[in-house]
Amino acid sequence: MGIGVSVFLLAVGGVLAFAVTDRLSGVDLTVVGYVLMGAGAIGIVVALMLANQSRRSTHTTVQERRDLRD
Repeated sequence: MGIGVSVFLLAVGGVLAFAVTDRLSGVDLTVVGYVLMGAGAIGIVVALMLANQSRRSTHTTVQERRDLRD
């Protein structure tokens, strides 16, 4: 899950938690909104940690050369 999807989940969760006042039988939209916001926050943290980890890693290229003299 990338940063864009995480921000989308935060936005949808915020709308469901704070702006929607409709009622569905058996579904609490406020709780669904909070769950989506939590998933979006966790997704952002994980995406940033993975991006930071790949930035700190170094890559080494090894080239082997052989002289073929008879």
